[in-house]
Amino acid sequence: MNDNQLKIAVILGSTRDGRFGPAVGTWILDQVAQRGDMEADLIDLVETPLPTVFPVLGQPPASHEARDLLAAVSPRMAAADAFVIVTPEYNHSFPAMLKNAIDWHTTEWHAKPVGFVSYGAFSAGLRAVEQLRLVLAELHAVTIRDSVGFQRVWEQFDGDGKAVDPAAEAAAKVMLDRLAWWAHALREAKALRPYAA
Repeated sequence: MNDNQLKIAVILGSTRDGRFGPAVGTWILDQVAQRGDMEADLIDLVETPLPTVFPVLGQPPASHEARDLLAAVSPRMAAADAFVIVTPEYNHSFPAMLKNAIDWHTTEWHAKPVGFVSYGAFSAGLRAVEQLRLVLAELHAVTIRDSVGFQRVWEQFDGDGKAVDPAAEAAAKVMLDRLAWWAHALREAKALRPYAA
């Protein structure tokens, strides 16, 4: 990766059995791979689960197991210039394991942009994204207005994992272009003046 390339952490937020998330995650990874300005790092919360019991506020995790689980994720988030969160919608919100992963991290989010790829039935996961925007604002992250949403997601991909509607690729390009702009702008700003939350 050269100095001008951006490191994008793609967080796969669903941990449900039979989830459709990996298909959506693979698709957005392919969109990133087609660009010359980004390199993606997939953080799948099934493959890298995080602890669900938090320590006393301000204290490090007490157990070696918790520290080991965090060590598989936290440095990768810290190294990211930006994030793309891939999320379904559960009961008008986003998955509990995704909230858990968000809450384990603080400075890793500071002054970094976050884009969204959501999916669901009728809502295309957009209510999950709206709630994520509120949470991430508290963590000093900058969310990208333009997102990608898949309505009736099981109908939106062919057997090769490609989106059947060309508008999806166009939407991904807009979102990733905006993500790149913000990632460069914020990285350059932090190099001149460290961000203090």
